[in-house]
Amino acid sequence: MVKHSFDKSGLPSRHVSVGAEKAPQRSYYYAMGLTREEMDRPLIGVATCWNEAAPCNIGLAEQAQHAKRGVKDGGGTPREFTTITVTDGIAMGHEGMKSSLVSREVIADSVELTMRGHCYDALVGLAGCDKSLPGMMMAMVRLDVPSVFVYGGSILPGRWKGKDVTVQDVFEAVGSYQAGALPQEELEELECVACPSAGSCGGQFTANTMACVSEALGLALPGSSGPPAPDKSRADLCRESGLAVMDVLAQNLRPRQLVTRAALENAARVVAATGGSTNAGLHLPAIANEAGIDFDLHDVARCFATTPYIADLKPGGRFVARDLHAVGGVPIVMKALLDGGYLDGSCLTVTGKTIAENLSQVVFPTDQEVVRPTDNPLSPTGGVVGLVGNLAPEGAIVKVAGMTQRKFTGAARCFDSEEACYEAVRAHAYEAGEVLVIRYEGPKGGPGMREMLATTAALYGQGMGDKVALITDGRFSGATRGFCVGHVSPEAAVGGVIGLLRDGDLITLDATAEALSNNGEGLLTVALSPEELSARRSAWTAPTSKAGSGALWRFAQTVGSAEKGAITHPGAKSELKPYAEI
Repeated sequence: MVKHSFDKSGLPSRHVSVGAEKAPQRSYYYAMGLTREEMDRPLIGVATCWNEAAPCNIGLAEQAQHAKRGVKDGGGTPREFTTITVTDGIAMGHEGMKSSLVSREVIADSVELTMRGHCYDALVGLAGCDKSLPGMMMAMVRLDVPSVFVYGGSILPGRWKGKDVTVQDVFEAVGSYQAGALPQEELEELECVACPSAGSCGGQFTANTMACVSEALGLALPGSSGPPAPDKSRADLCRESGLAVMDVLAQNLRPRQLVTRAALENAARVVAATGGSTNAGLHLPAIANEAGIDFDLHDVARCFATTPYIADLKPGGRFVARDLHAVGGVPIVMKALLDGGYLDGSCLTVTGKTIAENLSQVVFPTDQEVVRPTDNPLSPTGGVVGLVGNLAPEGAIVKVAGMTQRKFTGAARCFDSEEACYEAVRAHAYEAGEVLVIRYEGPKGGPGMREMLATTAALYGQGMGDKVALITDGRFSGATRGFCVGHVSPEAAVGGVIGLLRDGDLITLDATAEALSNNGEGLLTVALSPEELSARRSAWTAPTSKAGSGALWRFAQTVGSAEKGAITHPGAKSELKPYAEI
């Protein structure tokens, strides 16, 4: 352990702690019990998304204390603060889900404003639920102060009828109950045991996907995303992260030196290899925007198309995050990809070393079934696929991990909200072979780009998950499985083709290897001529906004296309001066 000493003359905290004119600011620190010696050290923000909203975040306050101890041991003065989260599992299936993606921006903005307002020199960010991970990473790259990310860890799997279960099983059980295939008492039994501990959802859903991304981008310590939330090793891991932030501050190693285009491609490949959440197609471009890098959904999709799918994780596979940790965690996925020639090993990380250096002592274990080598993949292309075509000129995305059928043609059945589609599914008012279309749920039209897990899980619970397809300009949960295409862009609210569809229009979705062979993206098309589409567009009128005021209204005014990550500001390209250099 190295306890660093720092010259504060070039650090942001000099503005609140150095010189006679800063006596008023120092008086506030004295009021909180700090000594002058502590004020003379770098001031380190320790940000958490702790709250009592869900198990994802409930353990973060305790983990922050261990991170603060590491900061102190490394020569800094930690200043803890919290920000919001919106927990998707609880927000799912109703109006609350409109708040989810918006919360990503609020998290990034609030962390930025707290850091700026108090002139903190570096950041340790702890996050648990889906949007809090990218939100925290976006803030780190936006501020460009030395930073270390810490994932709060996954939940332990529940046990029911002799098998591991997750919240995904509960959502799908609701569909089984509605279909009369599951008694109510068994549904109640399952809900009581599915989530037995603190931590984020246990499959390779959005939280665990973005935790893998944090390691692939080099913003988190190697292996740090693996231990489940209740694991006692998390105390040491958090302390090590606090020590690490003092090391990177001493080196002035900043996030934009880590988050390069090559690092973003590495992250996309890790998502593909693990069959991760389609939400990565939104969050990677948004993180890239904070670094001033052009990296959109199509760039992500090209990485997906050229990366083998090697980790057999839920929802498409057999295992959960705890199982991946038990065999070596994200480092063995990255080791397999590096050895197979799929990762750029020269990318820097918060250890001060490159990815190749970090992985040099990692040995890929052959006596396990969770992760395969790249020469024996579950599929030669990634578990997530991008799509383009006349129905999605700006792109769309689908998770194909675990799917055997990758091409589907069917007649459209159109719904102008998630609720309308869910009611039709609940009432079995649809037919096998159809493509269910949910529109006006995009970033601007929703507003907020809701996830549709309640609907897709109900379809699976009714035994129809592989008999229909579903497309939307909204999103899907990382727990969604089946032929479910999200992020269709342009969205309906701005005149996208998805808003021009009518019942009976013939839609084709093609995510086969043959379709990917040209540009790395599959196809999403509707059998309508350009002339017919033009005539329908002439007759189309823009809908009235679903939000008249408040945070959702503000988001709708500024948000861009899902193709670019549903971002709400110009990013580093328009930045006048990085915060780190004030």
